[in-house]
Amino acid sequence: MPRAIAPERIEQLIRTATDVFIAEGYRRTQMEDVAQALGVAKGTLYGYVESKATLFDACVRCADGHEPLPDQSALPLLTPKAGSTVASVQARLMKEVRDLELLAALARERPADPAAELGTIVRDLYVRMSRNRWGIKLVDRCAQDQPELAAVWFGQGRWGQHAALVQYLEMRSAKGLLRRTPITHVAARAVLETVAFWAVHRHWDPSPQEVAEENVQAAVVDLVLHGLLKGSP
Repeated sequence: MPRAIAPERIEQLIRTATDVFIAEGYRRTQMEDVAQALGVAKGTLYGYVESKATLFDACVRCADGHEPLPDQSALPLLTPKAGSTVASVQARLMKEVRDLELLAALARERPADPAAELGTIVRDLYVRMSRNRWGIKLVDRCAQDQPELAAVWFGQGRWGQHAALVQYLEMRSAKGLLRRTPITHVAARAVLETVAFWAVHRHWDPSPQEVAEENVQAAVVDLVLHGLLKGSP
């Protein structure tokens, strides 16, 4: 194993590579870019990963801590089988969807408290996006260079979530529990993008505002509730 990177720097390699992929996208990222950002020779990286595809796969799996960092005994990591990175993203999406508050609400005929239900949905979306922020930013940036990944990420992920929220808003507004918006799919997209910006994208803002996470979440929930609840000022 090369001595240029100590074992404890595997995590730094993952984080640095994730930053580079996010900045450049998958196609434009070169191993030399990652090596330069990490401050090592390009050849050093090949003691850890066999290829750029391997490095991207490791970042997708490990950047948010959902899978453990690779053990030194497994290095260098071999190039993943075709489709395995996409499969891991799909599995992670499905795991999040299983207990999504939005889907639980769709199965509910009528909530006892519409405001509480909507607030729970928005908080749940915020928490899920926040704990997956590195993976979301990474895959969102790189999926455009990988058609199979894009099909899962945008088709099953982003647009699947959007379709569920559209259905929810239409169902609750039809019962008079939420305000009917002029174009439901625009309202749904506005909600999701607002949550995504504050839970994910603001952390890459070149001019960030320092706000406590719990205060941000509370403000986002309040904004959505006042925009969608009937009779809100």
